[in-house]
Amino acid sequence: MGRRPVPALIALVALYGPFILGAFETTVFKTPSGATLELTFRSWQPGEAILARLTDRPPGLQTIIRFLGRTYPLDAKEIPGAGLAFIGLDLSLKPGRYEFEVEDRSDAGGPVSQKRSVEIQPKAFPRKKLTVKDEYVFYPPEAEERIRREAELLARIYEIRIPQWLGEGGFEPPHPGRALPNFGELRIFNGVPRSPHSGVDVEAGANEIVRAANAGTVVLAADLYLSGNTVVIDHGLGLFTNYCHFSRILVTSGDAVRKGDPIGRVGSTGRSTGPHLHWGVRIFEARVDPDSILGFRF
Repeated sequence: MGRRPVPALIALVALYGPFILGAFETTVFKTPSGATLELTFRSWQPGEAILARLTDRPPGLQTIIRFLGRTYPLDAKEIPGAGLAFIGLDLSLKPGRYEFEVEDRSDAGGPVSQKRSVEIQPKAFPRKKLTVKDEYVFYPPEAEERIRREAELLARIYEIRIPQWLGEGGFEPPHPGRALPNFGELRIFNGVPRSPHSGVDVEAGANEIVRAANAGTVVLAADLYLSGNTVVIDHGLGLFTNYCHFSRILVTSGDAVRKGDPIGRVGSTGRSTGPHLHWGVRIFEARVDPDSILGFRF
């Protein structure tokens, strides 16, 4: 089913060319030095992912995107994923206008750049009340320290950027069960509001196999206080997938996994109300809807 062009990018469309309509949309334009840059996305809203792809690049040219305080290099080296970048719009990003800059650097001369204003449109997320054990809402002192250490560990992991793309084609759901439309949901545990739900819950039976959504390197396989038995896979270029509440982890940190490899069994460990899979995606620190990467093709 097609979508209307996103108002945020009307200025870019008018300047550079039309969208190719579909579930995912692509806009194509020229960088300052004449390379072709494609941006593929569902929408420019909180919780969405954007794939940037550089094509028809002159020799010796490196292109850099600057957006939301982060730099995204489209590497000129002949390595897997050269010319690709993933941009994440965190689910808490405030609507409004933001500067989007594309800069070219070459051996022949100094950097040249283009700047445009991009508008992030508002998005409404659902709310849900849940009842769990009090220890997962009113944390004992020893749990608070553990939660802090684990949050710091995850923050360090999500700042890693391997310049190679480790994936094998597009992403696939890690389990055939129905994914609930609860990304970004404001969770109220035992009457206490907590952080928004940063992934989707997938309906699955206890001990069913969960598979890697794409190839990559396991950078975390551990029991965490809130998410239980958790696996995080680094797919390169700052894109990570995470899988939570396993009854059993089937991989170890440092393992290289192929798309579809078994990585764990469905469980209800950590802060959970029953067996299911929590599947999340991070682009650096940005929490994005896993559905927003399933339409990317490489």
